[in-house]
Amino acid sequence: MDEPAYTDISLDELESLRQQPGALLLDVRDEWEFDEFNLGGLNLPLPDIRARKAELPGFNPLIVVCSNGTRSRIAVKELRRQPEFQQHTLYHLHGGLIGDEY
Repeated sequence: MDEPAYTDISLDELESLRQQPGALLLDVRDEWEFDEFNLGGLNLPLPDIRARKAELPGFNPLIVVCSNGTRSRIAVKELRRQPEFQQHTLYHLHGGLIGDEY
């Protein structure tokens, strides 16, 4: 059986996971959303994920967040398709920053 592409996490789990050595909180919302409110980490808007993926391989795990979980789910699926992320641990904040409905 194949390993899942990513793991859904809750907002409560996010803080402890981001403390892991090498972890990166990756916020895939638009820049204006990130500027309005964020939890830190790297802002890499979803439309830029392919063009800027070279910024990410040094980090593992990657914890991907957005407002409601839709863009972050797309982002983790896109990252998993890329050969350089096949062995990375990817987490997705289920429900996003404003709607954690896990």
